[in-house]
Amino acid sequence: MSAAPGTVQHGYERNVRELERWLAAASDSDLRRRSSGTRWTNEELLFHMVFGYMVVQALLPLVRVLGVLPAPFSRGFARLLNAGTAPFDVVNYLGSKAAARVFNRKRMAAKLRRVTRSLERRMGRESDAAMARGMSFPDRWDPFFTQWMSLADVYAYPIEHFDFHATQLSLGSGGVL
Repeated sequence: MSAAPGTVQHGYERNVRELERWLAAASDSDLRRRSSGTRWTNEELLFHMVFGYMVVQALLPLVRVLGVLPAPFSRGFARLLNAGTAPFDVVNYLGSKAAARVFNRKRMAAKLRRVTRSLERRMGRESDAAMARGMSFPDRWDPFFTQWMSLADVYAYPIEHFDFHATQLSLGSGGVL
């Protein structure tokens, strides 16, 4: 999964442009429409896509700490999180529904811009050694989490998450605007 920082930065910028374009073109009824293959509306799904970036901000310190500890620590932590997959799924679903009311169409693009800029600055300060360190992940929580992820993988994760969910949008008459 890991990609060069320039490729990741390009992906971040592309995702911001896509989100801005979709939000500018979408009608209120487009955003209230159910997405394709999820229980979220398009607006809730768009927030969930932004949330994937926000999650990375929270994961970075965790990967930095567990990445320097002996491997059994992160394996045990990942097993514990995997055991809580069912409650996580509920919180993930309901959290995106609720948060989309705050980070709605008027706020989510600005939020994504701020988050991606922050991630780009952090990534630019990471050493090669830090980018190569990683930890075990709860691979049942998300299809793009693997059993072990490097810091570089974590920085690249939200692009794949965003792009996957973009295919589930039902904006406009023919799907994605």
